Amino acid sequence: MADDRLCLAAIAAPHGVRGLVKLKTFTEVPEDVAAYGPLSDESGGRSFKLTLKGKAKGGVIALIDGVTTREQAEALKGTRLYVARAALPEIEEEDTYYQADLLGLRVETETGEALGEVLAVPNYGAGDFLEIRTPEGHMLTLPFTKAAVPVVDIAGGRLVASPPDELVVRADEESDSDDA
Repeated sequence: MADDRLCLAAIAAPHGVRGLVKLKTFTEVPEDVAAYGPLSDESGGRSFKLTLKGKAKGGVIALIDGVTTREQAEALKGTRLYVARAALPEIEEEDTYYQADLLGLRVETETGEALGEVLAVPNYGAGDFLEIRTPEGHMLTLPFTKAAVPVVDIAGGRLVASPPDELVVRADEESDSDDA
């Protein structure tokens, strides 16, 4: 996907028999998913105009123009909905970021040791986490808090993380455990 578009939602399931869909939203306020104009699919080939009809756990219920049956809604299940980055407001708050801007950032310790790269920023209900792939291919999950990630340098393409030592397996330790 091009860097000039961000994913705001995914069509999770049909809702009822008249073409409504449940959207899993990735916006801070779920209802904002419809505030930026028509959305498009990942390829940019299809456009979707949404009319919000209600709230749902983890998202909203919406009507998509032209979708009038449950079968049509079912056929769209899993479709991710994107908006042009230019349609979104500039972030003015300190320590606030679009999740898409964090993906792919290099992660290093305060001493400059490489920890890996940000793959995802999930939220399981207790706040955001960073899923990091280490250079050795391991997965590391850190809370996305000021204590665990004291520096976010989007322009520099990096995050500085301060994970507890027991979470980080270093290459020299890994080879020691292979000998045992």
